[in-house]
Amino acid sequence: MFQSVWVTEEVMRRSLRFCSRQFPWRQRSFLVTSSGKDASLPGQQLAHSWVTNQSQTRRSQSFVSSVRFYSQSHNEELEEKKHFTSSEPSLPAETAGRGQRRSPFLDELQRCVSPSDVLDLTCRIAPTVQQISVCLNQMWTTIKKMSDEQQRCELQLMFGHPAFEKLLQNAMKSVVHMPNQDIAYSLLCMVRLGVSQNSRVVQTFLLNCQEKLNEFDERSLSIVASCLELMESSGNVDALKDGMRLVVENSLPQIKNVMTLQGVMRLLGKDAPLRIKKKLEAKAISMTDKFTIPNSLYMITTMAKMGFSSKPLLDICSKNITENISGIPFNRLNPLLQAYRELNYRDFDVLTGVSDYGSSMIDIWSNKQIIIFLSLFEDLLFCPTALMETFAEKVISNPDALTRKDILCLLKVYSRFNYDLNHHRQQFLDSLSQALNSYVPDMSSYELLKAVYYMCLLGHFPAAPLEKLLQSSTLEIFSTTAPKFLPRQERMFQTLHLCLRLDRPALPLPLTVPPSVLGSSFSTGSSANPHLSQALQSMLVDEADTQLQEMIMVENFYFVDGVITKPLPNPTAESSVAGDECSPAESSQRIAVICAPYSSFCYGTSNPCGALAIKIRHLKILGYNPVVISKQELSSVPQGNRTDFLRERIFPEHLRSDTQPKAEQL
Repeated sequence: MFQSVWVTEEVMRRSLRFCSRQFPWRQRSFLVTSSGKDASLPGQQLAHSWVTNQSQTRRSQSFVSSVRFYSQSHNEELEEKKHFTSSEPSLPAETAGRGQRRSPFLDELQRCVSPSDVLDLTCRIAPTVQQISVCLNQMWTTIKKMSDEQQRCELQLMFGHPAFEKLLQNAMKSVVHMPNQDIAYSLLCMVRLGVSQNSRVVQTFLLNCQEKLNEFDERSLSIVASCLELMESSGNVDALKDGMRLVVENSLPQIKNVMTLQGVMRLLGKDAPLRIKKKLEAKAISMTDKFTIPNSLYMITTMAKMGFSSKPLLDICSKNITENISGIPFNRLNPLLQAYRELNYRDFDVLTGVSDYGSSMIDIWSNKQIIIFLSLFEDLLFCPTALMETFAEKVISNPDALTRKDILCLLKVYSRFNYDLNHHRQQFLDSLSQALNSYVPDMSSYELLKAVYYMCLLGHFPAAPLEKLLQSSTLEIFSTTAPKFLPRQERMFQTLHLCLRLDRPALPLPLTVPPSVLGSSFSTGSSANPHLSQALQSMLVDEADTQLQEMIMVENFYFVDGVITKPLPNPTAESSVAGDECSPAESSQRIAVICAPYSSFCYGTSNPCGALAIKIRHLKILGYNPVVISKQELSSVPQGNRTDFLRERIFPEHLRSDTQPKAEQL
């Protein structure tokens, strides 16, 4: 009877393995739990598997008691951690057995296509001490190539396999006899396969790494660094990290491999003293001639992980990337842009190259991938002209493919960049409005407000979302907004109020924003720019009949650094004959001088971003002639030249009149 039960179990297990390889599926007989901390990591899954079948439970009990018990806590949960490797260089599959003559075991091992195949092989042929590391590496090598669903299934089968317990027990017993690289590789593979770092086997390997740390060569240190990066803080992990820091600092001049250097840089992380970061920077710069494209990409993300921005190193890596950008896949470019954002670094050539490359991949990449890029570009304040133009055409051709989040993100990005689509503009906005209208009934009040606000920045006023937003039932919800979100909410309503009043959109029904959601008068808290004020006053000393007003609030909303009022040179003849009195706005020229921060412009250009763009638009409607100067541009001009600089920008006709006589003399 017992034999028939065992045979049934074996048949079921092999059937499950066969199914998992043929198509993705999820076994409903396993309980999968995850911790909030680790579940948030991209590409990393925590799974703890139990077999609900009684016979399978009995089969795994011995493993729980002998290997799975924790050395530092008594929690019996085994966390399966599938650590991501797509964003980091892969370690070569060289493990134990280097220098050995080929054996039947190694030949069969290379033919294994799943962790369970490897475990089945260990049941037929017992691995030697040198082959244990090879087995663990082959198990990880096979599983990382599978889909997420297949990985879940194979991990469940692996942890339920009786030979897995025996393999880990043999590894734990043999660790003292293993070569250093085998110890490092075995530890890395176990952690990546999901063996809990609190289990006895992992803790044993951590202790052995501590004992032999001074004997580890460059390669072994690199492997251990990669492993520790994946592990949570604990007594043995922290002790090994401290030891690694000391060893790395002493052996830094001897490091010759770029991947090793990057591994230790990531290990040292943000907590490393600045002097060590400077040493690592100097070492990396000395090795830049060895940088491949993956090295350059990984170095930039490594600096982001360290919280250390080295402009010389970033410039070198960015130049390498620019020259080969068309061959870099999406999942490598994405972390690159994220790292640029974290390091507050931008390279115009790289960003332009990514935009052009994304434009060429518009039919291959999904909408989600394109929108991720657009969102990252927005964070970097870089307007990806080629990508935005091409994606706008795709949206026009199929607006129904966009989700609600897609629409909100696109509206945010296109309004932030104030991007002019020229002849595509109305088609694009109509397509977005069409897609948005289908989601209006299900949108939250705040999502609706954001959508309408972004549309206002673009100068587009679709009736359906506007009417829904300004319904009394919707507006009542905004009265419960938390205080920390209230300023942002009031600013969006105030912008909408001004747009309805100044842009005067043609709507089926007249709409107004009630005072209850407008809040108090808007105040920027801005102060006068002393450099600008001094230069303006100096410039207008010789200007007759010209007035200067500083720190003006236009429409009680837009802050203007200075308003120069100057009579018009030639009043219209009709007004003189008729004897009509002109208003001050009609009889004079009003120049609004705006000194805007660098963040108000798209990177590398003088194109104003969303909030500044709508200020300029409304000032023109109100009869002002806006002149925008960036604070950085003004501060870069020597003090003695600022007056002439402003005169050229504000009164360009003076420059033309001054140069015309010289041209006539020639």
